[in-house]
Amino acid sequence: MQQDSLRASARQRRMRLAMAALVALTLASAALYEFSFINPKFFDYALSLRTPRLLAICTAGFAIAAASLVFQTIIRNTIVTPCLLGMNSLYVLVHTLVVFVFGSGSVLAVNACAAFAVDLAVMGAAAYFIYNMIFARTGGNVLYILLIGTVLSTFFSSAQTSLTRIMDPNEYDALLNSLVANFSSVNAPLIAPALALLAVVAIWLRREIAILDILSLGREMAVNLGVDYERCVRRLMLGVALYIAIATALVGPLSFLGLITSNLARQMFRTHRHSWLIAGSVLTGVLILAAGQFLVEHAARYSVPVSVFITIGGGAYFLYLILTASRRQHA
Repeated sequence: MQQDSLRASARQRRMRLAMAALVALTLASAALYEFSFINPKFFDYALSLRTPRLLAICTAGFAIAAASLVFQTIIRNTIVTPCLLGMNSLYVLVHTLVVFVFGSGSVLAVNACAAFAVDLAVMGAAAYFIYNMIFARTGGNVLYILLIGTVLSTFFSSAQTSLTRIMDPNEYDALLNSLVANFSSVNAPLIAPALALLAVVAIWLRREIAILDILSLGREMAVNLGVDYERCVRRLMLGVALYIAIATALVGPLSFLGLITSNLARQMFRTHRHSWLIAGSVLTGVLILAAGQFLVEHAARYSVPVSVFITIGGGAYFLYLILTASRRQHA
């Protein structure tokens, strides 16, 4: 009994040290991006550009990292990402449709606030229809929802590809800039509404988030412990879809970020307590995005968007997770 207590205390100390180190690295990365290589003559001007980008980084990092970890808990699989829900593909299709129907010079294509409102309206409606109405009709089967999301994602991608094939080349060239995650051209007035919406969804789901540790035990155990499993999972899936929709509408699709942050958090903290895992995942997301944007601006000179670094690193990390999982199974 005493040895178990000592091991638990040692584990708690390691987790606190890991969290403190992660917080320090995240703050250092944010400060490096915010204040490095600034000409003192243009200090105020530089901060007026970098501060909104850093706020967008924190907003997107929080939304995607938190949603991804919750999503993996619900699915009980650590190598899936919320991009399977189809929000990224729907975002790309919506922007393609706007340019195809109204043109690249239309208000919906040029005005960032109008585009943000359209993205949220369409993706929010799709999330409600799929992860609330259909979820109830399928008897709360998460695998059905995943299958529907995968099929819809393929459908959205196919429709978008078909539209780009018959689109005017000049219109398509203008469209490409809006289809990748880009913090360099983020619209500052959109950050406050995005944060407010994220806060509203978090407050709405506060009870479900508080029992994530129980939900991670599986359906049978959660039901035996008195949890309304179907209702909780339905609300959490809708919340995950809304979080991804808000982050995607703000900065664009970042498919692999959630996979990286959630798995790194699990490897760093090795616990089933979601208070630690979500905090670790969010901090990791902000750290990665801030470091990536620093490379975009000072190493790549804006020639490569941050999503390229995320995709390359995420793809390599995904292969690593697959290979290590197969080795553990054969061991």
